[in-house]
Amino acid sequence: MQKKKNKIFGAGTKAKKDYSSIFLIIFIGLFIAIIARAFITDGGTPMGMPGGVTHAKPVELSFSDVLRRAPDIKTMSIRGNDARGVLADGTAYRATIAYDPELLEKLSANGASISIDSSKTWLEHLGTWVPILMGLLFIWWIFRGMRGGPAGGLSRSIMGQNPTKIATGSKTTFKDVAGIDSEKQELMEIVDFLKNKEKFKAVGARVPRGILLSGQPGTGKTLLARAIAGEANVPFFAASGSDFSGIIVGLGVAKIKEIFEMAKRNAPCILFIDEIDAIGQKRSQHSFNDQDREQTLNQLLIEMDGFSNDTGIIVIGATNRADMLDPALLRPGRFDRSVYIELPDLAGRREILNLYSKKVKISESVNLQDVARGTTGFSGADLENLLNEAALHAVRNGRREIATPDIEEARDKILMGPRKLRKMRPEDIKLTAYHEAGHAFVSQMYADVTDPIHKATIIPRGRALGMVQHLPIDDKVSMTIAEVRANLAVSLAGRAAEELFFGADKITTGAESDIAGATRLARYSITTAGLSPKIGMVAVNQAAAFNTRAPLENASEKTAELVDAEIRAWLDDAHARATKLLRANRDTVVRLAEELLKRETLTGDEIKEIINGGTTKTRSAAKKAATKKTQNAEK
Repeated sequence: MQKKKNKIFGAGTKAKKDYSSIFLIIFIGLFIAIIARAFITDGGTPMGMPGGVTHAKPVELSFSDVLRRAPDIKTMSIRGNDARGVLADGTAYRATIAYDPELLEKLSANGASISIDSSKTWLEHLGTWVPILMGLLFIWWIFRGMRGGPAGGLSRSIMGQNPTKIATGSKTTFKDVAGIDSEKQELMEIVDFLKNKEKFKAVGARVPRGILLSGQPGTGKTLLARAIAGEANVPFFAASGSDFSGIIVGLGVAKIKEIFEMAKRNAPCILFIDEIDAIGQKRSQHSFNDQDREQTLNQLLIEMDGFSNDTGIIVIGATNRADMLDPALLRPGRFDRSVYIELPDLAGRREILNLYSKKVKISESVNLQDVARGTTGFSGADLENLLNEAALHAVRNGRREIATPDIEEARDKILMGPRKLRKMRPEDIKLTAYHEAGHAFVSQMYADVTDPIHKATIIPRGRALGMVQHLPIDDKVSMTIAEVRANLAVSLAGRAAEELFFGADKITTGAESDIAGATRLARYSITTAGLSPKIGMVAVNQAAAFNTRAPLENASEKTAELVDAEIRAWLDDAHARATKLLRANRDTVVRLAEELLKRETLTGDEIKEIINGGTTKTRSAAKKAATKKTQNAEK
């Protein structure tokens, strides 16, 4: 295997060196020829003086001087527009003249000796023919590459080198991949086949010829492909979908042929094509401008399922947009197996954090389980970036290891953006504090059905002036109607607090994102999840493509109006319940807002302590509201 690796690397290096040198020689020759021709045209070619008379510095004469001093000219040798000779007093001269028969007759009449040299020097011939020959050679080279010549001249010369990157002996293994155990299990069969091919042949099993890895960015598609190569210890060819496109028609087809020929010479091997949607998009009858891309796709389809069924090449494709791929590419025999890599769950995030925390210095006081709980929706790449941002923050603050405040700052920066050092009016800061206090209080009142509060802050970040952050105990796959109504009330509690403590004419646009999120949740619950008794268990989800307005699917105009009315009723009810809770516990909310103004950030435990320090009316109101909400849901 080691000899095969050396052979692969040696061949790739030699090809790259040979053709890049030829390419360089051609252009150096063109450059020299053009410079030589320009030099000759400017009169840079020396010309001997007639009569054996030479001077170091001939006198420069203009054309008018030649006409005026015609009787004084003894000899003149003409070559093109350059004239040289000797005057009657023996002075050498040089002049640039225009061809004029009358001038020559006048000089001859005065006894001057005139000679005209019309021959070309070898430099002039070189300047004329070398650019023509070099251009013809370059054009021949291009067409040779387009015909798929043995040297593959076009793909190496125009794009610089072969599109594949050969990476044998990858050090990445499945131990370096965490949080996606089920996906790893799917791919272990590929490794087992590459190591023990005869075992599969004995049963008559055929290993998948192609595997499509899809999922959101940062979930580990490329990492999994490298891990397969590292585990199997076979040649690993990597390329990107954009490598097969170019400005010259036919370039993509030539490159597809070349990469598969290289893979066949080194089978068994793995061919990894990242962002395969760049060449694998769905074909259309009206895509007249994409004929070259479709030809490239056709060639890929032929190579993946040609006449040879046992090539030993396993193609792994990766994409973020599997819905854009052509159906012919996804059929069995090409990409037999499709593996969707989901965002990691709570346990997966904890495994990823454990893996990446070994590469940084992290304090023992940091609870990685809490970090995993607070990073719902983070991909593996996001979690690595989280620890890196935390490490940078620790360095900026003079710490030698990552502490909990560094993790908190990094998470807030990723979720909401960096801190805004903006100067805010005192009334805006106060309104923000009461807005966030309203969210925090109502959320605590529904603590039995909502996620626990992690912290509340009025420090502006990004477009947000403040936030209340929740920390899920575990990952939820669904929501009950009680949870939906509780979350709607929490979302609209900020606007309710503004109205209650500042008046209806003092409300602000700060509740924009709260209202948008509540509307999306209510619309989904009513039109898709079937949680509204008035609409029933009917899917009337909204279809709006390309940001255009569109009617509800499977719904009449009357049903669409009923959906709009039901959404409005749900939001009005949530707003009313939030307002009722805040009005009944006005003093507690004021105390919570004032503490936010003093400290800017309150933890979940501090919020509980402030709320529990109030009257028992708070807790009884919350319990009564939650009970009433549950009874309504059951009805």
